[in-house]
Amino acid sequence: MNVVNTNISALLATAAQGGWPIAGDEASLALLTLAERVAASDIPVLLEGPTGTGKEVLARFIHRRSRRASGPFVAVNCAAMPEAMLEGLLFGHRKGAFTGAGEAREGLFRAADGGTLLLDEIGELPLALQAKLLRTLQEGEVLPLGDTTPVTVDVRIVAATNRTLSAEVEAGRFREDLLYRLNVFPLELAALRERPGDIAPLAFGMLLRHGCRPAMPCWLSAEAIMRLEAHTWPGNVRELENVIRRAILLAGDAPEIAVEHIIFDRPVRSLAAPVAALAAPPPASDTAASLSEVAFASEAEAILAALDRNAGNRARTAQSLGISERTLRYRLATMRANGLLAAGGRA
Repeated sequence: MNVVNTNISALLATAAQGGWPIAGDEASLALLTLAERVAASDIPVLLEGPTGTGKEVLARFIHRRSRRASGPFVAVNCAAMPEAMLEGLLFGHRKGAFTGAGEAREGLFRAADGGTLLLDEIGELPLALQAKLLRTLQEGEVLPLGDTTPVTVDVRIVAATNRTLSAEVEAGRFREDLLYRLNVFPLELAALRERPGDIAPLAFGMLLRHGCRPAMPCWLSAEAIMRLEAHTWPGNVRELENVIRRAILLAGDAPEIAVEHIIFDRPVRSLAAPVAALAAPPPASDTAASLSEVAFASEAEAILAALDRNAGNRARTAQSLGISERTLRYRLATMRANGLLAAGGRA
């Protein structure tokens, strides 16, 4: 990554301070443009994507760009508590409605009245509560536990899931009619490895959040960014945040995070080291970064071998590796930048 691109990434992160999404990848920018158009309406939105890809950040963006921006934004994780507690939390309850209900509670639907309610991990919602949620969406009212009079609410629903809800319907774990009600406008967040243009801006954003104070690093070196961009990020944005926080600690009072400060959670498959690193195993005294370099080279070898098997056809190569063709192009470019490929093909 050159100095200009590094500066642009830092600028994108700085401009997004205050809770706005950070994006530099073309696909992510297109998604934000679409989300902004959706935000202008009141239709339910279903956010799909792997864990840790930033679904709540996108939900907050939709809220802030909607006519409900001055109203409350309320988020609840449907997988975080037992069914009995979740029902009272969502819909409210009267005093004495159940054992331990010493006082009445309005519930999160009423707390979000005039604003947005994020139902995170909606695929974990028990079937009995799915039926009650469906009625709330259809009628625009909630019936608190122990009460006989419904209460009208004006709430925009954003649901999020890391599951494929259509498959959950097939398995009998999710109501088909509720899926139709929620799936008016689905937005899909890709895994971080599928949007490499977001990695550097997000890394700078996390550096701004956790570092950039006296006696702490305030910059990422170009080599450190290349190491980050070469990682496959199985833990997505959450993993990236862990890596940056660890790098800040390792950098100490250095002015910038260097490549040696980038230590991943486990040996990873990436492209940042020469294939020659496979020649011998690392000595027992080597650091975790050296273990990563072996994995870096291993992935490069796997890609080159797959290209050979498929006679250089990138579409078939990507399919055989289980990645998108766009990701394959990016990784080949990274290999070329690190001397693993000649300008016109193999090294």
